[in-house]
Amino acid sequence: MSKVTLEQLLDAGVHFGHLKSKWDPNMAPYIFMEKNGIHVIDLYKTMKKLDDACGAIKNIAKSGRKVLFVATKKQAKDIVASAAQSVNMPFVTERWLGGMLTNFTTVRKSIKKMQSIEKMEQDGTFDNMAKRERLILLRERDKLSRVLGGIAEQVRIPAALFIVDVKKEHIAVAEAKKLNLTSFGMVDTNSNPRVVDYAIPANDDSTKSIELITNLMRDAIIEGIEERKRTKDDVKPKSGTQVIDMSNMQPIEE
Repeated sequence: MSKVTLEQLLDAGVHFGHLKSKWDPNMAPYIFMEKNGIHVIDLYKTMKKLDDACGAIKNIAKSGRKVLFVATKKQAKDIVASAAQSVNMPFVTERWLGGMLTNFTTVRKSIKKMQSIEKMEQDGTFDNMAKRERLILLRERDKLSRVLGGIAEQVRIPAALFIVDVKKEHIAVAEAKKLNLTSFGMVDTNSNPRVVDYAIPANDDSTKSIELITNLMRDAIIEGIEERKRTKDDVKPKSGTQVIDMSNMQPIEE
């Protein structure tokens, strides 16, 4: 369950949609009214969808799987990167490379190349290189790091994606769908909520709105991780308890 009030959503401007002329008809169920030519999102629907999304993403985190955070629009980059890093989740905030998930093997090669250059810098290999050669490698590392730095530790395809602005990140949405990954997305009135599994009707342009929704999803992930840890602790043998290995025991002959 998301821990958010109607007042918090109002204060963050989550209810402000786009101009009526730019709307997507599939958002009709989530639109409360039109005011001065602008659609207003029904925040009661937002709260219900947030509850569903938080519950689902919590269960994914509880199972130990990864959620990839995606947001390349300027006002969302820092917010999303910070939230993802705080829960040790991968993120993409610069540019979504076509095939980042559907061609993950090739992407992993680029990540390994970036890490190889970083290692060369640290182990002193650079000291024996010509200045020009070193400069070329450093530029390549910086370029790769900007795009792939957030997924450098990702060794396999994530279980789910959390996306800010499903319309802008349509390539990421399409790749998630193709791979049958669970998708969560902030969906404004100009977007189609049907393209993701868990659509959260919300203003995806306001920094405050993005921060509130993203942090609620992050908090749900934290809850899932903590529950997973508690479950593991519960099944561990208590201190001083003798664990008997029965694998080599023979049955008693009558």
